[in-house]
Amino acid sequence: MQRLMERLARIMAIAGGLVLTALVVLTCLSVLGRGLNTLGHSDLLTGLSETLAAALIATGVGPINGDFELVEAGVAFAIFAFLPACQIYGAHATVDIFTSALPRRLNLWIIAFWEGVLTAVIVLITLRLYAGMEGKMQYGDTTFILQFPVWWAYAASFAAAVVASVVAVYCAYARLAHALTGQPRLPAPEGAQQ
Repeated sequence: MQRLMERLARIMAIAGGLVLTALVVLTCLSVLGRGLNTLGHSDLLTGLSETLAAALIATGVGPINGDFELVEAGVAFAIFAFLPACQIYGAHATVDIFTSALPRRLNLWIIAFWEGVLTAVIVLITLRLYAGMEGKMQYGDTTFILQFPVWWAYAASFAAAVVASVVAVYCAYARLAHALTGQPRLPAPEGAQQ
């Protein structure tokens, strides 16, 4: 089961990474287009060569329409896509300045407790994403510029959140089993000593 969960977490992390890479490229192209458009309309370029300025503007160069809408939807998906990897490898930010001095068994129970709390929060967020998606579908909300249905972004985030929930439930079980038996079932989490 652990291998399946790790594979699932890696697949989601790769998907999130690909989406973020595409968003970075999209943002760079949009900024470059905006800069070239500004240059084409600038007094500097017009003063140097009106023909060159007119040619640059005639290419249609400019910002990518709706880039911020795509970035908003893509980043939401990526956040949920990275959650499973953070869960399975215990890579969430922790402050263990006080717990590092506690006995190993107590740290295992603290880790198991917080894993359960985080799992409950992830499942709750997943359920609320589903409710939000239903509402967006029901009312037919669309984005302002691109006019794509808002529920598409909710659906992508919801799919990633479902995977995050499945992995989180498994991790909560594994951390609790580790606290009960002393036998690790997941890679050691970063932070508190076990």
